[in-house]
Amino acid sequence: MSASFSHRVPPHGGADDRPAGAPPFPHRAVTRWASEFPGSPYSGLGRDDPGDQGAGASWFARRPVGAMRPGDHAWLAYSGTEERDRVIGTFVRDGLDNGEKVVYVTDTPPDLLPGMRRHGEPELLALMASRRLRVIPNRDACLDARGRFQPERMLETLARETGEAFGQGFRAVRLTTDHTWALNGPGRSGLARTLCCERLFADAISPSTMAMAVCQVARHSRPSGELAALRDTHEVLVEVDPEFDDGVLTLVRTFEPHGLRVEGELDSARHAVFADRLDQLIALRRPVHLDFSRLDFIDLGGINLLARHATAPHGTPALVLDGLPPDVEHVIELVGWHRLPGIARGRRRPATRQGALL
Repeated sequence: MSASFSHRVPPHGGADDRPAGAPPFPHRAVTRWASEFPGSPYSGLGRDDPGDQGAGASWFARRPVGAMRPGDHAWLAYSGTEERDRVIGTFVRDGLDNGEKVVYVTDTPPDLLPGMRRHGEPELLALMASRRLRVIPNRDACLDARGRFQPERMLETLARETGEAFGQGFRAVRLTTDHTWALNGPGRSGLARTLCCERLFADAISPSTMAMAVCQVARHSRPSGELAALRDTHEVLVEVDPEFDDGVLTLVRTFEPHGLRVEGELDSARHAVFADRLDQLIALRRPVHLDFSRLDFIDLGGINLLARHATAPHGTPALVLDGLPPDVEHVIELVGWHRLPGIARGRRRPATRQGALL
């Protein structure tokens, strides 16, 4: 393919810069790919997805965990311990590194918490003695005398810890807890009390200039309708910090499915970093989903990178291409790369984002 394809091509059927009187783009027949995954289950692609991280819901602010700020009442529906630890671990470490107070309501021992495994016992004890780190058991933070979850007690805990932090000179308070136990454990609270807690937190945290919180739930712990109701009490959907972000290209790790979300422009200056992150995921020996639903531009060199991986030695995990812009899909089919067994077409691009590329 020649470099003549490196200019931007409008979506089929749209305006373009061809000479006046040129014939319209021909109708494209439906092309069958060697492999297809039409139901690729991306977390965050619709309002009914309880793990929605904002891609399909404009009323949520999607925020990398490193960009959280006072007033954020954030939601994290994690798919597994890796995603939870990467988000909550960063949330905790950033707070401690920035001289903020961190409050973790949990029955898990402090040395096993996300973000705490790098600290030795003496350092952990010093952090807790200085009250920079507060690990509060559930019974002391949010349970009544009979061991039942009480939203009002959780709110009192937030108010007490925030007031104390202000008096001690901390500039911010970070609070996190995992509601999975409350929804699923012995004597569970049920959805109503957990929703009440979240609404109380939203009312207290959103106007705050000191407090921020991340409310966690295991994505597969409850029916999707319950998780969606909990999610909708939050204005911020928190996710991992990008693997790479230079203001032009952003690469964000996805966990369900395993892969990368590619946002912005993938040009020749960024091929190396994209290939490096892709190699790291392929090394885990699992199919890699590439979410292109927020891609604005890709050159032929970027598409060649995909083809190179698809023709790698036998046993290399497949690349599943989700949210492909129509023009990129057309080029892949035009040169025959859709027949490669190492490339699979995943879910289609949302109708609201049909533009891009080449």
